[in-house]
Amino acid sequence: MTTLAEQTQAERTSGADLLLSGITKRFAAFTAVEDLDLLVPSGTFFALLGPSGCGKSTTLRMIAGLEAPSEGSISIGGVEVTSLPSHRREVNTVFQSYALFPHLSVLENVAFGLKRKKDKQAIQKARAGLELVELAHLANRKPAQLSGGQQQRVALARALVNRPQVLLLDEPLGALDMKLRRQMQLELKKIQTEVGLTFIHVTHDQEEAMTMADVVAVMNGGRIEQMGPPRELYELPRTAFVANFLGKSNLMRGTVSGQSDGMLSVDVAGRTILLPAQRAVHTEGEVVLGVRPEKITIDRAPLAGENQLSGTVVDVSFTGTTTEYLVQVEGIGLIGTFSQNRGQQPAAEGDTVFLAWEAEHSFGLAGDESVNAGVPS
Repeated sequence: MTTLAEQTQAERTSGADLLLSGITKRFAAFTAVEDLDLLVPSGTFFALLGPSGCGKSTTLRMIAGLEAPSEGSISIGGVEVTSLPSHRREVNTVFQSYALFPHLSVLENVAFGLKRKKDKQAIQKARAGLELVELAHLANRKPAQLSGGQQQRVALARALVNRPQVLLLDEPLGALDMKLRRQMQLELKKIQTEVGLTFIHVTHDQEEAMTMADVVAVMNGGRIEQMGPPRELYELPRTAFVANFLGKSNLMRGTVSGQSDGMLSVDVAGRTILLPAQRAVHTEGEVVLGVRPEKITIDRAPLAGENQLSGTVVDVSFTGTTTEYLVQVEGIGLIGTFSQNRGQQPAAEGDTVFLAWEAEHSFGLAGDESVNAGVPS
């Protein structure tokens, strides 16, 4: 039997890129999305990541045709769809609430849309969809007899059997517990790879976006702050918002005091911290220097490393796999670092400690950035 993945690969068009040009969405009291340009290549697992109210769900709803943009255009597969109603767009949406019909079986739920289109192979395609999400053995059950993760997969199968050019996922894992959510992250990525469709995933969960997406766009205030592969965004954030929202960062204000061999010397409260010029947004004047907590080593004795600080431990938090230390550094403030749990205890509260990291792990932001941008309130 032909699988849904094979059917989808064979039947979908080759040009299902998603293009948003100058998209703006205004409501009466505020602008939700402002002058947004976005190109998502066909077959990409793309994540829109950001806090509540940043415009990500509004963007998704405009792609789906559930909201009309105030300005701009939307194209799917080279065809402009801005003025088309949702049912005439080659998209399907999976929401956080799965909206399964309680009186229908799992198989009938998956086949529902196909039957409405009078597809003569509706049941066959629905069975192939359930095979894809590994739920064929539950075809005759009712939704109430399924777990949350199973219901999520049924909703996904129902969307996929229609073979959309773009599948929209609006916080689809939000109702699941942590363990199941992590399992489903892997399942979703596996399914996307198999069917080869364009997935647009809206989430506020940083780990979820980085686990699944090929490309992540971090949104803030209706605009995209930074976009790129997850590792690139994490290792080299270009704004304080991205540095703080995507994981944790230590951000310190300083002034560039010199440059040699591609390395900037930054004066941070009287200490010289080295920063690769290619990892800095600005290479002169005031800058905000950053380093991720896990890049820093902590010990009671002086350490090897190009960048050095010292201070007093004011908090120790054991999490199982790691221990998090907060160190008060005079003139700079609190610096956080993680120590992987290998049975050692490099410091205790009240200890004077030394912190060190290699210059290659530093990154530099514009000097006018707010060091608290993106920090959860």
